[in-house]
Amino acid sequence: MSDALHRIAAALERMSPAAPPPPDFTAEAFVWHTGPDRLEPVAQVSRVDIGLLIGVNRSRDTLLENTRHFAAGLPANNALLWGARGMGKSSLVKAVHAAVRAEGHDLKIVELSREDLPSVGRLLNLLRGSDARFLLFCDDLSFSHDDQHYKALKAVLDGGIEGRPANVVLYATSNRRHLMPRDMIENERSTAISPSEAVEEKVSLSDRFGLWLGFHPCSQDDYLAMIAGYCEAYGVAVAEDVLRAEAIEWQATRGARSGRVAWQFFTDLAARQGVRI
Repeated sequence: MSDALHRIAAALERMSPAAPPPPDFTAEAFVWHTGPDRLEPVAQVSRVDIGLLIGVNRSRDTLLENTRHFAAGLPANNALLWGARGMGKSSLVKAVHAAVRAEGHDLKIVELSREDLPSVGRLLNLLRGSDARFLLFCDDLSFSHDDQHYKALKAVLDGGIEGRPANVVLYATSNRRHLMPRDMIENERSTAISPSEAVEEKVSLSDRFGLWLGFHPCSQDDYLAMIAGYCEAYGVAVAEDVLRAEAIEWQATRGARSGRVAWQFFTDLAARQGVRI
């Protein structure tokens, strides 16, 4: 009987999946994946130099100072970058990470998708056991009326009974200040048994970010300055009056001005000039 039990135990061990190897934190950037859980190293982060981000000086300086504090082992706040589309919220997070690393701090960045928020507890347990410091980055964060992912986010912001790991800080971007559409807030007020409590539970999520950094539509001067900065950085020479006329025509056809529109115009301009970027 004993031999049979040993054979059954051995068979079960062979059938069970091997324990995953411990994460290798030698890279500077990672993407979190589930099924199975793993941190995928990123060989080269897609980002622009922080000096090319125009019109966001106050947000840039605030986020940079907060990140420096965190990288140096000092207290730091979670940050919510919210506001107009295409104004460099995601670019600023990645640029600040690069700038702080260039100052000599071994700061890592981990990208977490909104869909993987339910697994954030497992991710935090992995990061908690490391000596490195991690900037947890969740891009384009928002919630719909039946979305329960926001409850998982509280594990990062509040940390539950264990508390948020001291070596992790969360930076999130969103087009919405309260992470949900206005009509969803109004619907909660009109249909809930206790309207104020139903709204408060979700709206208070954004209050858990220590830093709120707002991004607003750019002026025409800022839009043109962005393009001029790209031209200088990549060596694209165009007469000033021609550049201005073409850039204004481009934004008029798009019906918008933003950092994204400026980069799209510059991409087209560089291609017409035969310049690789």
